[in-house]
Amino acid sequence: MYSDLLHITTLLHILQVVIASDATVVPNRINFDLHNQFVLPVAEDQLPLTAAYPTTPSEPPAISLKTRPVTVYRPKSLDAHEHARLRSLLHAETEPIEWEQKVVSGPDIEDRHTLSQLARMTANAYQLPGHKNWYDLDPSWDVNTSFPFGWDNDQDGFRGHVFTSRDRSTVVLSIKGTTLQGPTSKKDKLNDNLLFSCCCARVDFSWTFSTVCDCYSWSALHQRCDDTCLSKALIQDSLFYSTGVKLVKDVIFLYPFADIWLVGHSLGGSLASLLGSTFGLPAVAFEAPGERMAANRLHLPLPPPIGGSSRPPVPITHVYHNADPIPQGACTGIASPCAQGGYALETRCHLGKSIVYDTVQKMGWHVDLRKHVIKEVILEVLDLQDGWPDEDGNEWDVPVAREEEDCVDCFKWEFGDYKKDKDG
Repeated sequence: MYSDLLHITTLLHILQVVIASDATVVPNRINFDLHNQFVLPVAEDQLPLTAAYPTTPSEPPAISLKTRPVTVYRPKSLDAHEHARLRSLLHAETEPIEWEQKVVSGPDIEDRHTLSQLARMTANAYQLPGHKNWYDLDPSWDVNTSFPFGWDNDQDGFRGHVFTSRDRSTVVLSIKGTTLQGPTSKKDKLNDNLLFSCCCARVDFSWTFSTVCDCYSWSALHQRCDDTCLSKALIQDSLFYSTGVKLVKDVIFLYPFADIWLVGHSLGGSLASLLGSTFGLPAVAFEAPGERMAANRLHLPLPPPIGGSSRPPVPITHVYHNADPIPQGACTGIASPCAQGGYALETRCHLGKSIVYDTVQKMGWHVDLRKHVIKEVILEVLDLQDGWPDEDGNEWDVPVAREEEDCVDCFKWEFGDYKKDKDG
């Protein structure tokens, strides 16, 4: 899978990286290029996702994103972090983690244009440049260049693109979400159902699709799920989280002085969030299923809450609108379109903070699975120039990001060590 990463070294110019003397000072704007050896024709029927402003042919192929200082908490030792996670997962034993507070350059999530451009990066994670669904980010980008990962093996599943700033100070890792029909579809569905179902993708007694584990016990009186069994199911090598950890470590090694951001759509967004929480890297997830329960089942050590918050201070921002049922955990039940396709996307609670666009009230949209598509989100929501009102009547370019404080997943299920009790 990682043979394509060897090409990265030919593109690195680490000596060009400007390291600020004060680590707490971050730039408020950065320019991005795409880098790769691929030179592919642009599809004739391509519909570019163009930006709202023009550029001249003499300008370099780059796009400016606004940044802002972000406080992150990172484990002082990644090896110790992984050791603590596996000890908790396998032996139900905890060990302390040392956290390091840093101020890094992160995306300005209050800027409409920055969110729109990051969303375009997530859209391009689904295809190689020049293919039908590869879209121009705006006229200043070079559509014939990209930096892919995971495309050398059709069966791998975990794939996307790497975007770098011209001075190599910032790297954006964009992770592909679920593909309904394609070579990665089987593994995509496995990861969806392992991470975002209440219990093994067992929707109800009439569920005709294969479950992804055997941790459930079903009766007329109880819906029970074994926690230990679920956690062990998430150790599989086919789980994208494990693959993503290795990839992020490679990117950190290849870009040791860069700020690294993670972005993704749907499944890709949740993976970006889980990896961002693991490494203390800023992440922006678009229309992603709730991953808070997945983080618990993966036994991710997270920094302790600070201030008046009850949630861990992870640098994660979720962006979604309320006509999409998937990030709200509303595409559920045996009659839902998700279940009809064999997907049990039942979780709704997110890590970090969430920016929720009220498209139901403002635009009159109905909850519809077709509104989940990233192109629809970009063109109809993120690129909309109107303001978005809050509960006090104030209008914002981007809705205010808030923690999901009172959120509960899978309240109809009972979780415990039921298999252990039965065996005993």
